[in-house]
Amino acid sequence: MKDKQFWVVSAIIAVLFLIYWVAGHPYFVADRIVMFISIIFLSATLIFYTRAAERGEEFFLRPIPALKAVEEAVGRSTEMGRPILYVPGIQDMDQVETVAGVVVLGHVAKMTARYETSLNVPVSRSIVMKAARESCRDAYTVEGRPDMFNEDMVHYLTDDQFAYAAGVNGIMVREKPAACMYMGKFYAESLILAETGNSIGAIQIAGTASQAQIPFFVTACDYTLIGEEFFAASAYLSQKPELIGGVKGQDMIKLFVIAAIVLSTILMILFETAGVGINISDFLTIR
Repeated sequence: MKDKQFWVVSAIIAVLFLIYWVAGHPYFVADRIVMFISIIFLSATLIFYTRAAERGEEFFLRPIPALKAVEEAVGRSTEMGRPILYVPGIQDMDQVETVAGVVVLGHVAKMTARYETSLNVPVSRSIVMKAARESCRDAYTVEGRPDMFNEDMVHYLTDDQFAYAAGVNGIMVREKPAACMYMGKFYAESLILAETGNSIGAIQIAGTASQAQIPFFVTACDYTLIGEEFFAASAYLSQKPELIGGVKGQDMIKLFVIAAIVLSTILMILFETAGVGINISDFLTIR
């Protein structure tokens, strides 16, 4: 749909809703109009910036050192002739962090295919193994090197948490990879993995949204993707317009939410202390 058609359709929908509202808005819970407007506004913001990015408009994205270090890590492994160890967490594909880790794996696999670097991906779930293999296969095919792909580069170890950590540590000690990447959902094994990687002198890059594990990765790894930086990694690495537009739209939504919180707090303080204005909580509360 072209931009002109998009805005025409949006205007028609808005007019129809106004007519529906004036007519008495049957079957519509009026007390939840704030939620309805917020959903429309947030959706429109995401659509606007995504379409703008697809049209070729450039957006500034804050540089993230950990993502710039990914290619550096692959280059270092290539120069040293040693493999890259990629750990996509210990949870299944029902966790969004695991999905994000597999997506980033696809981008890392493209780099290893381009530089002809060995890649080792031990996993702890069978479904994750299948998804990771397909991600690597697609990456090697896109780079024109399907002959370099080997299913054994993604292999299953065990479902047990600490047995998996011991297995990955054994791989580190035996193969001494030049780079270790931890991208996914982690628990108590995070520090065990990171300390072992640090002991062999590997460059380490971690990414997770697990708040309890971030301090360990920050301490033991060279670079760490913290929280939303990890989820935005695929947009940074792929540079696809629709993903970059989505990241920009989310940033604008966050600014709007912060501004709404600050404004609401000021209005509540004025109302409670001086009786000025309106009780904004009655307007914003969902019944």
